Amino acid sequence: MTDDSDLLDPSRRRGRGAASNRPGRFERHERPPEHDGWEIEEEALPALRTEVREETARRIIARNTSPDIGFDRSVNPYRGCEHGCIYCFARPSHGYLGLSAGLDFETRLTARPNAAPQLRKELSSKRYVPAPLAIGTNTDPYQPVERERRIMRSVLEVLRDFNHPVTIATKGTLVERDADILGPMGQAGLARVGISITSLDAGLSRRLEPRVPAPARRLAAIERLARAGVPVRVMVSPVIPGLTDHEVESILAAARDAGAAAASWIMLRLPHEVAPLFRDWLAEHAPLRRERVMARLREMHGGKDYSAEWHHRMRGEGVHARMIARRFDVAARRHGLDADLPSLRTDLFAVPPQPGDQLTLF
Repeated sequence: MTDDSDLLDPSRRRGRGAASNRPGRFERHERPPEHDGWEIEEEALPALRTEVREETARRIIARNTSPDIGFDRSVNPYRGCEHGCIYCFARPSHGYLGLSAGLDFETRLTARPNAAPQLRKELSSKRYVPAPLAIGTNTDPYQPVERERRIMRSVLEVLRDFNHPVTIATKGTLVERDADILGPMGQAGLARVGISITSLDAGLSRRLEPRVPAPARRLAAIERLARAGVPVRVMVSPVIPGLTDHEVESILAAARDAGAAAASWIMLRLPHEVAPLFRDWLAEHAPLRRERVMARLREMHGGKDYSAEWHHRMRGEGVHARMIARRFDVAARRHGLDADLPSLRTDLFAVPPQPGDQLTLF
């Protein structure tokens, strides 16, 4: 567990998920805080604010070959995520920027304002072969900063112009803003959205996901997207054994009532720096359940907080992992959420005419 001296005062990190800002795993040196004998008044240390810098992306489509996920390309309009979900498996990616997976991940964001024109360029290549593009696989495209920046909106406009298939994963209800694009694309077989719900308990959700819309608000987003013609999948993600696993059935029932057409789930993952951050969170917010939660996770990962082994990292192993999987399967079948959504279409893809192009007469 992180030493208590590493934890920031709660008044400074109000509305944030992490309690500390330890250096990333690639940093060679640490600078631990040390009391120098001078008393500093609280007002001299303001609450942490969100900072956003800009980055010009040389390439915007990222490729992957993981056997655990069903897509081979993705786009991330932002680095870091202000939602502050304490369990976010993407936190360690901030280490590649020389930043902490803790509070830096939530407060020091990077926006990619050229994402849309760069995407247009890459999709226009004669060598490009269309396949579903995933957005929201690393950080949430509908986090609060998107309301002002509108980078995700501009990316969707490009995908619409190319009739390019897209899948979106989000906790942000700002996705409703783009129903005018996603609705027609969804009806044409070109788009679908996954909405993640970890718990229906608003208080617990606020502590786990401090800047994410409330569970009831996310259910309303499912309803509004479904009504617009967007196929929506509820993602019971992550399932936290000993803390939220008892809610699997109730989340599926509520999502079905809201209009979800399918469901999926993922077990809590604690790679690299996420494990100590989550242990600190348990100590502060759920101390009586801390040992039980970590014991269950270690049972699922061969005695470790987390195992990154292919084909097992998303669900874990052992009795408890199998029990949760079975409960999910039974509940999904009962509520009609067990069928796969139809495959997205790629046959409609076409590069739109660009200004100055010579158009054919026939």
